[in-house]
Amino acid sequence: MLVHPHVYMRRGIFGDLLRVNRVTWENRYSTCCLSAFDVTGLKAFRSQQKGLQYANMSSQIVTTVNGSSMQEQECHSPYTYEAAMEALSSLITRKKRDRNLNTDAKYTKLERMSMYLQILGIKEQIADLNIIHVAGTKGKGSTCTFCEAILRESGFRTGLFTSPHLIDVKERFRLNGLEISEEQFLLYFWGSWNQLKDKVTEDLPMPPLFQFLTLLGLKIFVSEKVDVAIIEVGIGGKNDSTNVIQDPVVCGLASLGFDHMEILGDTLGKIALQKAGIFKPKVPAFTVPQLPEAMAVLKQRAHELEVPLQVVTQLTYERLNGVKLSLSGDHQLVNAGLAVSLCKSWLNTKGEWEKLFKRDIADDSLPDAFLRGLSTAHLSGRAQIVHDVSLGLNNNQIKTDESCHGELIFYLDGAHSPESMDACAKWFSNVVNEKVHRPVPLFSKGRNINESYSSNGYIQQPNEKEESKTISKRILLFNCMDVREPEIILPRLVGICSSSGSDFSKAIFVPSISTYSKVTSGNSDIPINTPSKDLAWQFNLQRVWERIIHRKDIGINKNSKMEVMPPTEFLYDDISHCNPENGKFSCSAVFSSLPMAVSFLRKSARDNPSLRLQVLVTGSLHLVGDVLKLLRR
Repeated sequence: MLVHPHVYMRRGIFGDLLRVNRVTWENRYSTCCLSAFDVTGLKAFRSQQKGLQYANMSSQIVTTVNGSSMQEQECHSPYTYEAAMEALSSLITRKKRDRNLNTDAKYTKLERMSMYLQILGIKEQIADLNIIHVAGTKGKGSTCTFCEAILRESGFRTGLFTSPHLIDVKERFRLNGLEISEEQFLLYFWGSWNQLKDKVTEDLPMPPLFQFLTLLGLKIFVSEKVDVAIIEVGIGGKNDSTNVIQDPVVCGLASLGFDHMEILGDTLGKIALQKAGIFKPKVPAFTVPQLPEAMAVLKQRAHELEVPLQVVTQLTYERLNGVKLSLSGDHQLVNAGLAVSLCKSWLNTKGEWEKLFKRDIADDSLPDAFLRGLSTAHLSGRAQIVHDVSLGLNNNQIKTDESCHGELIFYLDGAHSPESMDACAKWFSNVVNEKVHRPVPLFSKGRNINESYSSNGYIQQPNEKEESKTISKRILLFNCMDVREPEIILPRLVGICSSSGSDFSKAIFVPSISTYSKVTSGNSDIPINTPSKDLAWQFNLQRVWERIIHRKDIGINKNSKMEVMPPTEFLYDDISHCNPENGKFSCSAVFSSLPMAVSFLRKSARDNPSLRLQVLVTGSLHLVGDVLKLLRR
């Protein structure tokens, strides 16, 4: 197809007028559509859009030739959101994580990242992003989220890059506290994709998934001219893709522990050294109290780079002045304290602290903007409470004696390491032991999704008459990756919950819906009856669970699995009726799919008006994301 070098497309999936500089696109979708475009003139073109009637780019292309327009052949554009998800999926490598680097490669990962930045034309601009760079084993996402909210409330235009996403990849990129729009995402995605695709060589292939998403985040923040970019490290620090950042304003290290040991090392000292890899010469850094082995490594590395390293204590309720953190759990006081120090350091370095908060410097009180940020920051899947609105309860409605169904409440936390599981268990025990049971419904009509995400269960009190007739059952809904150690994390979960009087009635083990080989959109359909998978790992988890509960090794036959069991048998039997040696597992069950498990829980709540099911979903952020996808349907 012959196309004039200047091709304009309007109000399609981008919602803006785009200028196309290349004329070929070859992929599985089409050979008649265009491949690369230059978005540099985007804003200038916007004023020309009024009155123009271009076709939707999903079906047609309109070209301009010597001032006149003509319609080319119809084709399906490859620039759809689903096509972008297919393109991202193609970047997922099949190699297992390994601490050993590819010694045969001509360039290291960070050398390639630097070259990619050069191709995208933003290498020199990264230094102007005014970056806060945060690593850690647990709490780094929460710390970044608090930082973003604090600085946004202080009047700055913010960019936030976090991982992983739970429902949709757009969650990883926030501008001024809001998830990037689909139109913005597509604009920057396809622009970056085609620029990189044009420069692929044997020595410089397309970047793997996380590297590409890191580059995309930096491209977005540079192009949107944010005042500050808060960047969360993916894994480790020293060799992480985000460590292409060379000139951060300040660095932070959240709590360290044992995770990703196949990459970072099998001792806390080795892990700490990898995390300290984000330290830059003479750039201030902050960390929270660490175990002695980790702290010694951090201090040594800081000394070598002349980094002024400060250890931050957790926030106190006195300093919060009655304000409740928007992210639940006492461990968030540690993350919030780190965020406050990072933001204050950033403001001081940029010369903004005294200008904005001079009146608050005399005492140790937090500025109002800081308190607003700490009380409004939101992060899905971390200590999040969701009431299943499919049962019919409306927003802020309390179940009455006349209700024809029970309650189903999900407590979601993506904990998957021993330390994060401890924090999860303490949070869950605290919230279920409170006499506050009505969380704010998620995805309810008339409610902003971001507002729902920020809810933490600070809700109204049910009356005593209702409480006296309610039977509460605590259920564990669990899965974890097979590189985790359920023999360590499950006993810690059970032990902490049991010691606080919040024992689990039952445990359900399920495979995740999400696959590690495909990126899907938040609008992707989830089949209710998913094909059966190999459930060997789930039966292993069940065996570990039964051994913990009965304090002896239990052999579990694969044929003894429970697909769907009536509530009277499963939910109401107590542990005394459980005889795993005879194949009766009233303490746990394996379901062949997550949708089947959620359907079973919903049916149980509908059929039993006096029943309150409090379901802790944990072990994997992928599982948490899958549950959120199901609940939003």
